[in-house]
Amino acid sequence: MKIIDLNEKYLKTYFCCLEDWSDEMKEAGDHKQHWFEKMKDKGLRVKLALDEEGNACGMIQYLPIEHSFVDGKDLYFIPCIWVHGYKKKGVGNMQKQGMGKALLKVSEEDAKQLGAKGIAAWGLALPFWMKTSWFKKQGFKKADKMGMQVLLWKQFSENAVAPKWFSQKKKPENIPGKVTITSFINGWCPAYNIVHERAKRASQEFGEKVEFQGINTFNRNNLDEWGQSDTLFIDGKQVRIGPPPSFEKIKKKIGKRVKKL
Repeated sequence: MKIIDLNEKYLKTYFCCLEDWSDEMKEAGDHKQHWFEKMKDKGLRVKLALDEEGNACGMIQYLPIEHSFVDGKDLYFIPCIWVHGYKKKGVGNMQKQGMGKALLKVSEEDAKQLGAKGIAAWGLALPFWMKTSWFKKQGFKKADKMGMQVLLWKQFSENAVAPKWFSQKKKPENIPGKVTITSFINGWCPAYNIVHERAKRASQEFGEKVEFQGINTFNRNNLDEWGQSDTLFIDGKQVRIGPPPSFEKIKKKIGKRVKKL
């Protein structure tokens, strides 16, 4: 195993979160690429774990928390750490080989060298990705909680301040006589980018009966105004987005609302 900085050779793989074999990833559009182009000069760091053949099998990305979707200061934030875990697809299941721990250790050391007072991450109570329990085993402590999403952190300095989730400040308003679809999108995560693109495409199936609104939460003013990121609403009701619902499922949800107009 070898840990390297992201370079041009692996950009395509990185934009697909190591899943360049996936047809589903083709639905994500170019949102992550645009996000990367904007973030690479704002402190974004990306490390890859390579196997002996030079295949990218793991990745971690971290950035100054001030440029993330989390409220904090003088910390670095990890929006994603992922080791390829699909059997018989791509490079196969590369988990349980120490890649995640190695990536996290390198990022912590790097953040310290950059002068961060701590490093934060978010976790889920789900068994397949960004597990809260895994971060706790690596010395992270709970800082905040929002539903199933737990914000964790590790202090490097005694005067570091714990991060917080942004609280939802308002919900999208419905447009009279139409079904209103609102997607808050930051661009960093292909999984949500897929949801955004599917919702947008499904909305177009109903013509003028449906109004689709995309709100870019990479724009900090929008994030401050709404207090949420990477979230989908249909007529003001939040839609479960993990794992990404299929195009047909989203279309069906919209269709039910259209019938009630």
